[in-house]
Parts: sequence; structure tokens; C-alpha cells
Amino acid sequence: MSEKLLCIREKLASHIGDRVRYRQAKGRRKTEEHEGVIMETYPNVFTLYVKAQNSTVSFRYSDLLTHDVELEFLSSNDRMPHKAR
Repeated sequence: MSEKLLCIREKLASHIGDRVRYRQAKGRRKTEEHEGVIMETYPNVFTLYVKAQNSTVSFRYSDLLTHDVELEFLSSNDRMPHKAR
């Protein structure tokens, strides 16, 4: 796993249980935005529980790196993806 992906994974692991707002690219100039809670981190993916949909969604860490998904922590102004260089 690349250093940037590992950094993203570690940051998410430290925020398990925190509320986030996520934006997901859904195609041509379309985005979907929801609020959820970081539930778990796994080697290649992480999961969010979305109460409004009563479901769990999963994303790859690379989705954050490529900006296909953006996370905003609701308890602070810290945003993902983490800009590690």
C-alpha cells in the first residue's frame, strides 16, 4: 500500500465513530451528498453507516486519493483526502 493510502487509512481509523459528510461523484457533473458515521476500516476499504438510508456504504481509500469521494469531518473542519506529500 502506498504511503499516501496508508496515511489516509490511519487517519480514518483514528476517527471511527465520528460523524462525516461525504460527497461522491456519480457521473457527469452529478454528485451525491450524505451524512454518516465511520464504522470500520479494513485493509482496502472503509465503511460508513448512513442513517437516512438505513444502510452501510463502503469506499476504497483510493476513492479519497482520486477525489471520487470527499469526506468532511463534522466535528472539525478537517477534510479528506489527507494531502500528504
